[in-house]
Amino acid sequence: MSPEFTTLKIEEKESIAYLTLNRPKRLNALSSTCLQELAAAAHWFNQQKNIKVVVIRGAGRTFSAGADIQDFQNNATESASWIERRNQGQIGFRMAEAIGNMNAITIAQVHGFAIGGAFLLMLACDFRIVAEGTFFSIPEVDLGIPLSWGGIPKLVSEIGPLKTKELVMTCRRFDAVEAKDLGLVNQIVPLDNLEKECVALANNLAAKPAVPIQMTKEQVNAVAKHIGAAYVGSAEGDMLQTVLKDPESKAAVMAYMKSITK
Repeated sequence: MSPEFTTLKIEEKESIAYLTLNRPKRLNALSSTCLQELAAAAHWFNQQKNIKVVVIRGAGRTFSAGADIQDFQNNATESASWIERRNQGQIGFRMAEAIGNMNAITIAQVHGFAIGGAFLLMLACDFRIVAEGTFFSIPEVDLGIPLSWGGIPKLVSEIGPLKTKELVMTCRRFDAVEAKDLGLVNQIVPLDNLEKECVALANNLAAKPAVPIQMTKEQVNAVAKHIGAAYVGSAEGDMLQTVLKDPESKAAVMAYMKSITK
């Protein structure tokens, strides 16, 4: 029996499972609870020997609006202990690691938009199929913080340092076509066909022998991680806590919050 979560929904169909971000009224924003539940779900899937493929998708009109800024602001209190603040800073990195290291093959089924942390959740998946009209952005610099959650080494390994600097520093939007040209997504399909295409890919992968599939995933991931071997993801919690105390960064967060609530 699958576990019950407050921000996620799990459905199982033989050897394929569907993990749905289930906060549609909040555009599936990734709160602390949601990040913790994503990591917990990944660990649970690792214990399910029958599950070969997991499709990760968003309920409602979009995949995800990214990190829940209001939630993280509420949790970043001065009364929190040093270890609590450090753990809060690392929670996104731990989620991305847990999703990326799942035994099952993962497919991101993306529509609407995937912003910031949601874009990194998509990158943590083995395959990425997106609907026409989907757009992405990495707005962290505009929020006064560096991109964390292991995003920099992941992007550098996939698209190189030049384009990584461009997308992260400019914070500009880019569409599904550009993402595919960069090698960040596998397929772009009409929205009406998105679920059908993901199911077809999931069935294709689930029908293959599990051992060589798993070994291929592990080999590719090992090579990709080697590219960013000098990067220490565990330091992100400390880095974020330092940056969030910077006056200019605090002002950037307030300006960004005002701009999205107009």
